[in-house]
Amino acid sequence: MRIDYYLRRTGTEQPAWPTVDALRELHLRHLRTVPFENLSIHLGEEIVLDEKRLLDKIVAGRRGGFCYELNGAFGALLAALGYDVTLLAARVYGGGGRLGIPYDHLALRVRTVDGDDWLADVGFGAHCHLPLAFGERGEQEDPGGTFRIVEAGADAAGVRGGHDTVEAADLDVMRDGRPVYRLEVRPRALGDFVAGAWWHSSSPLSHFTRSLVCSRITGDGGRITLSGRRFTVTAPDGTREEREITADEEVLALYRDRFGIVSLDTVPTVRQNGATGRTGENG
Repeated sequence: MRIDYYLRRTGTEQPAWPTVDALRELHLRHLRTVPFENLSIHLGEEIVLDEKRLLDKIVAGRRGGFCYELNGAFGALLAALGYDVTLLAARVYGGGGRLGIPYDHLALRVRTVDGDDWLADVGFGAHCHLPLAFGERGEQEDPGGTFRIVEAGADAAGVRGGHDTVEAADLDVMRDGRPVYRLEVRPRALGDFVAGAWWHSSSPLSHFTRSLVCSRITGDGGRITLSGRRFTVTAPDGTREEREITADEEVLALYRDRFGIVSLDTVPTVRQNGATGRTGENG
């Protein structure tokens, strides 16, 4: 029943077979309907990396989340639909080409009944709109940009992930010629990401604790984003329109009407550093 409600929320029907075409449709509609947002951090809500709790939040609660929540729930949906799903850890590239913390990001490796593997990621904000062919090393055109998956070189410590075997080597995901994140190919469990989720929801160094974000792609391939009280509409060609919103009622209406978040009674505000929510693996 929870899966039926999940599909209904994303506006998709249960596919007859776990094919790549069905995966592409599920991926795109998820990005259009379930927002990337970090409101729980600033509302003092516990972030729990447990499949049932994630589905309860996203499906019953009609909320979004950040990478661990969105890809964790999406992975559960895909597995229930017959896809072979593997959770992968990644480290996000920051300023100066520095890699983030271990378990910085959660992405999905998905095998379809067609026999191909795909990189699915509905939890990275502005990223690919459609799954990327996991084994392809050339350019892959996507509405979100030009992507490549390439074998990674040595990290800052001079270590090359994968112990010098191609099959186990770390991979860099590139967008428009720039590295986005470094992906490990070793399978992980959802509970492995608890430390990363705790850091991102607690550390004053995390950008998630310093700002509010709620974002999704639009039907024309653009994007809408609400950052606190700043509402941004980005067209498919990259042009942007921004406006500041002063009235609380209008902010709450945007959350409700443009992002589908109906549970807010007051406008979320950034919490002071040190006043953070809890993160756990179990309820």
